[in-house]
Amino acid sequence: MAGRAAPPAAAGQRQAPPDTFTGSGNQQRPHRSPPHPATPAAACHARPKAVPGSRGADSHHRARADRADADGKLTLRHAGRLHHIGIGRTHARTRVLMPVRDLDIRVINAAAGEPLRQLTPDPSRNHQPTGRPPRPPKGTPRRRKTPNPNVGSGSFLCPERSHWWSQGDLNP
Repeated sequence: MAGRAAPPAAAGQRQAPPDTFTGSGNQQRPHRSPPHPATPAAACHARPKAVPGSRGADSHHRARADRADADGKLTLRHAGRLHHIGIGRTHARTRVLMPVRDLDIRVINAAAGEPLRQLTPDPSRNHQPTGRPPRPPKGTPRRRKTPNPNVGSGSFLCPERSHWWSQGDLNP
């Protein structure tokens, strides 16, 4: 190891040669471009720097292509929460486009181009209902239409012919 200097013992001593080189290259040497003969450090500090700005005036725009599930519902994530948007079972498995602008959401049938729904979701609710009146609660009996024999609903039988099967003759 003749001819070599002994390696520096401390970290500060090892860092001194690179610091000397970068200091002389950036602070003392003038820049090569003729119109601006400043040092590289001065040229770097003279340029405008990017700073974070105000995001208050920004709006959130996006367009999403999706398919409604088997119950006619879509999902959309807004502000970190997943919202379920109902468009109705008549549109189950329909491919849709959803242009979203902040909280203004439109749902458009992708094949026909017809608007299916426009809504402003309530951020406090996960499920966004369709806007139709709710169905009756479970356990409520359904009203059934009773056939009217005078209208011709087809369910009225003549009393003489209604019991033909009880006499044993299968061909009336």
